[in-house]
Amino acid sequence: MAKTVAYFYDPDVGNFHYGAGHPMKPHRLALTHSLVLHYGLYKKMIVFKPYQASQHDMCRFHSEDYIDFLQRVSPNNMQGFTKSLNAFNVGDDCPVFPGLFEFCSRYTGASLQGATQLNNKICDIAINWAGGLHHAKKFEASGFCYVNDIVIGILELLKYHPRVLYIDIDIHHGDGVQEAFYLTDRVMTVSFHKYGNYFFPGTGDMYEVGAESGRYYCLNVPLRDGIDDQSYKHLFQPVINQVVDYYQPTCIVLGCRLAGHFLIGECVEYVKSFNIPLLVLGGGGYTVRNVARCWTYETSLLVDEAISEELPYSEYFEYFAPDFTLHPDVSTRIENQNSRQYLDQIRQTIFENLKMLNHAPSVQIHDVPSDLLSYDRTDEPDPEERGSEENYSRYQLLFWRNGIPFKFLLGWVEYVLETISWNRYKLTFESGFYPWILSVNVWSPHKTVLEVFGCKASSNVQ
Repeated sequence: MAKTVAYFYDPDVGNFHYGAGHPMKPHRLALTHSLVLHYGLYKKMIVFKPYQASQHDMCRFHSEDYIDFLQRVSPNNMQGFTKSLNAFNVGDDCPVFPGLFEFCSRYTGASLQGATQLNNKICDIAINWAGGLHHAKKFEASGFCYVNDIVIGILELLKYHPRVLYIDIDIHHGDGVQEAFYLTDRVMTVSFHKYGNYFFPGTGDMYEVGAESGRYYCLNVPLRDGIDDQSYKHLFQPVINQVVDYYQPTCIVLGCRLAGHFLIGECVEYVKSFNIPLLVLGGGGYTVRNVARCWTYETSLLVDEAISEELPYSEYFEYFAPDFTLHPDVSTRIENQNSRQYLDQIRQTIFENLKMLNHAPSVQIHDVPSDLLSYDRTDEPDPEERGSEENYSRYQLLFWRNGIPFKFLLGWVEYVLETISWNRYKLTFESGFYPWILSVNVWSPHKTVLEVFGCKASSNVQ
């Protein structure tokens, strides 16, 4: 059965810039989206311009003082925030740049909206390549990350899901997420990462297993330099299989950072094969052309669409020179320092820790907190009861990129129709649309009235 995939992309998120020479480049998101469009992958997904997270949303995890600082500081006034810059670890790796808070708001809102849609069963898989900033802590920035959208998204998922599994596939340890859920059994964190020789962030030893109620609900797979695809795969699949079997998560969050394209692709497909609601996020990866290729390939796997090795022509085509292919040769010649004995030791230790788990911890019956984003369907008609198709004209509305949430926009359309005494209408929100296109079924409408809404309208769209 085909899965419903929701894809979140903000057209402005790729315009932010950490500063000259900084390895973190949000522009990679624009390249990724361009490939997704030109490969035609958007046709297989519901595409959303995402919600922008508020200070209140961010304070569900972060301290109010820290978020207030992020909202107020700018390159023009940072001299007046010397103490705060030091206190909140904002400076070299995590610089102050124009639009810092807005950038955080955009990528965090997309992860939050993805979690909300999974909760409401609007989709089976939600993708936010802008998210996945896993180093940010409750009180400070870290490792190019300011707001931990992963933690905030998981907190939203926990409103409906008794057990959430977080899988982190990155060269760096997912320390911010581990720290946030170190004391609970409601979230199990599993991180595959390079460890040792003072490699950032310096955490993620296999003996970091959680504490109190969260003891043994934290798994780390510390790897040495040069691990090859085959060794990684033979470690990843049995570990994740055992984790899913023991923990029985009701939702999975997967952080897909850059590594070998085929390797990460196989990991994504393997996690997808469990048929558990899945939130897929981006994160690290600092060579923009390779990040774009990797995330595009993973998108194709998530929507079950085979794509050509030859890249389609786009406005960013020259970025992919000289090969212009989806899977260029990016292999390195670093010797694999992960001996078979070392990998067997890791696997044995992890399996022993898993045996210490209480299988599938339960959650007591409780009132579910209200959704941050409402998805009330009471205004949507039953397709079986809408009457003769002859009484309807179907209109496709292209809304400008003005940031208006679709649910709000539907309410606005309803309000205007009621205001002009148009008392016989029906609206439906349909999934098959190009970015920023909404299909609306209205009872015998006039095109001129639809144009009042600031949109273009074309009738009887097939």
